[in-house]
Amino acid sequence: MITAYVYNNRELTITELNIQDVLPPETLWLDLFKPSDEEREWLSKYSVEEVPEEEDINEIEASARFYQNNDGLHINSLFPQRIGQDVKGVNVSFNLRKDFLLTIREDDVGLIRLLRNYLRLGRIKVTTPQGLFLELFNLKVDYLSDLIEDIYSVVDGVSEQVFENNELDEVFKLITLQEDSNGKIRLSLLDTQRSLRYMQRYYRGQLTDDNLKDLREMLLDIESLMPHSQFIFDKLNFLLDAAMGFSGLQQNKIIKIFSVAAVIFLPPTVIASAYGMNFTTMPELEWQFGYPMAILMMLASAGGTYAFFKRKGWL
Repeated sequence: MITAYVYNNRELTITELNIQDVLPPETLWLDLFKPSDEEREWLSKYSVEEVPEEEDINEIEASARFYQNNDGLHINSLFPQRIGQDVKGVNVSFNLRKDFLLTIREDDVGLIRLLRNYLRLGRIKVTTPQGLFLELFNLKVDYLSDLIEDIYSVVDGVSEQVFENNELDEVFKLITLQEDSNGKIRLSLLDTQRSLRYMQRYYRGQLTDDNLKDLREMLLDIESLMPHSQFIFDKLNFLLDAAMGFSGLQQNKIIKIFSVAAVIFLPPTVIASAYGMNFTTMPELEWQFGYPMAILMMLASAGGTYAFFKRKGWL
């Protein structure tokens, strides 16, 4: 799907294009969502270099994520996406050209939908591709900050559940899920930082004062968010260690109960084994009170062992 955002006479027009259409001359933003081969071929008519493929967008090497060519500045950036309790990373390809911003993506990105709504409602006023790029990244940094706050609130609740919840499976699952989400958020923060610094170097001396101010403020925000992400990472590790220790303590208590029970019933077992041998010559074999005596001895031996353990404080 091809969407063109056109500014004409200070008014924004959002137009869905097909491969038979011509790119409007006043296009500020051209967004390709899950482009087909025909749509990529259509875009190649407006490109000097080869259009990036899906494999190129998902590359992790810096040389593939940040580069320049005859079509302008190329930045492949990782965007966070909340899916239930999980956080997913979605790569988006940005091409900052002289006249418009080109984005290519294979997945839906909530922040791009949010930017689209802000543009439609007039909450964001931009006239340059660089300004539009920075506005989207500003929304991204704010969203990452919100995600960190959400994880912190969940972690704060988990710390109370570790020593109160007898079923620790859910606690372990929740800690692991939050640790994974925090790792993806941290990766997105680092990726955003690299993207903005690369843009800063590329447009050195060319950005407006407002754009330069926004860029610097975002870099400062990212630097302030990184310690929070590291704090959450450390706390999650502590909670995981505490949960594992508490789980081990509970298991030790269970094993202790079985061990004490085995020792308590050991003397009665010895007595029962002795009188169960059925030898011919046994003094109590023909005794009328032999069976009650054996039962009484087993109970007394079990009770005496229990009383001994109790006095020692082992129970």
